[in-house]
Amino acid sequence: MAKSKNWIGKAVKKPGALRKTLGIKKGATIPAKLLKKAASGKLGKKTAQRARLAQTFKKMRGRGRG
Repeated sequence: MAKSKNWIGKAVKKPGALRKTLGIKKGATIPAKLLKKAASGKLGKKTAQRARLAQTFKKMRGRGRG
């Protein structure tokens, strides 16, 4: 089974939803402390899922370069 090159585009169903929930303006970075709080589940289940995915993407940023 061949892997799609654009699998990550399909992983995010609603781009910007986490940012909107957290009240962060477009273009601004989400503070790590707020992302950690959201991932813990204190702000809701769906928000926690989105925050954990964002943390995973953050880890992936530096890989594969060089």
